[in-house]
Amino acid sequence: MDVVKKIKLILLFIFLLNPLCAKSQEIITLNTDFEPALAQKIRQEEQNPLPLITAPKDSKEVQTPQEPLRSGLADYDPMQEAASDKFFLYNVISKTAKDVYNLQIERTDIPSALLKDQLTFNIEKGPVENIHIWTALQSNFSTTVPERGDTDSKFDMGLINILIDGKFKGGKENFRIMLDPTHRHSHMPFMQPFFQDLYIETHRIPHTSVLVGNSRPGVGIEGAQSPYTLAFINRSQISRNLANIRKFGVRVRGDYSLMDYDVGMYSSSTNFTSFFPGHEFDAWMNVKPLGKTDGRYGKLVTGAGIQSGEKHGMSYYLTGAYAGYEYKKFWTKFEYARANGSNGGSGLTDKRSQGLFWTVAYHLTKKIEILARYDQFDPDRTIANNNQREYTLGTNYYVKGQALKLIFNYIYCQNDNKVDSHRLMVGTQLIL
Repeated sequence: MDVVKKIKLILLFIFLLNPLCAKSQEIITLNTDFEPALAQKIRQEEQNPLPLITAPKDSKEVQTPQEPLRSGLADYDPMQEAASDKFFLYNVISKTAKDVYNLQIERTDIPSALLKDQLTFNIEKGPVENIHIWTALQSNFSTTVPERGDTDSKFDMGLINILIDGKFKGGKENFRIMLDPTHRHSHMPFMQPFFQDLYIETHRIPHTSVLVGNSRPGVGIEGAQSPYTLAFINRSQISRNLANIRKFGVRVRGDYSLMDYDVGMYSSSTNFTSFFPGHEFDAWMNVKPLGKTDGRYGKLVTGAGIQSGEKHGMSYYLTGAYAGYEYKKFWTKFEYARANGSNGGSGLTDKRSQGLFWTVAYHLTKKIEILARYDQFDPDRTIANNNQREYTLGTNYYVKGQALKLIFNYIYCQNDNKVDSHRLMVGTQLIL
């Protein structure tokens, strides 16, 4: 055999051996420690290698490289693992906490909820467009030090409110259901005060809303104010004695640039204690002289109103007046009320009472507010020397607006016919 034939045989042998060598190189790079069965399969392929399939010479297709063998164990991906179902709750809590931490709330004149986005649900079918479920919690710890007698300290869960706000399709009507699970009245069944706000409201008339249901009537400015925007832990004496109660009826409210009003006809029953023991008419109007100045000179509001009603044959009548001014970081409020009988927070009474309060406040920063209030109340004008006065100094720290607030109040209680006392109160507000 000459040299040329030998060279041809050697080249032919190398050509036939080449696929086996390629297969052997791929096998060497495998890690089969995790799957013994796979190693057995590879040894079988070594003994019976598959022929290499190539395209015909005249074909334009390019040979596709053979995909390397893989072990049956999937690669570990920590990002994919974190997104799995077993970490779903952790991810939701972590994201929500981050969103709340970064939440910027600067307004303190309206209530805000920390979890509004997370607890607002859109509804595709039915008459309701969306609902928002939220909770408000207020608590305080107080220490009362009388000038004669023993010191009294107590913790009070001021309120626990569970609210469901809903909007009907079209956005013209809304409703509210507010529940109060704190049972504060030993003489009253649990379910009577359990439902607080319970109404439907329509906004089809421009600048006007019509409300039907159970709500807080507009008796005075602070008396009708939401508890979530109060400047102090306690309302003023005229507000908590003559107002601060919910009644069932029809209520019309209007809001214009130079004036607003609140007029309603109600049942004189409170907390659903009876069906219709009598009627009540409430009307309040505010005038806003600087309403068209875009706030250049501040915000000035003056108002007045009346309440007239009858319950179980007993008539009551109340008048009130208000003035408030805000300019940049400063605000002040003054309110006066005079009653010949009343049907408010202190219950139905025929006593002739009157009172007033004056508050001044200043925002040191967007989060820190200092304030002071003088508050006087005469529970019965027919009796001399029974005035009750409260001098309050306070500080509010708005961590997240009204949604997360810390409150400190010092109150000097001066009474004509009782022992004077000092009271320290530390409170918190959380709206979720």
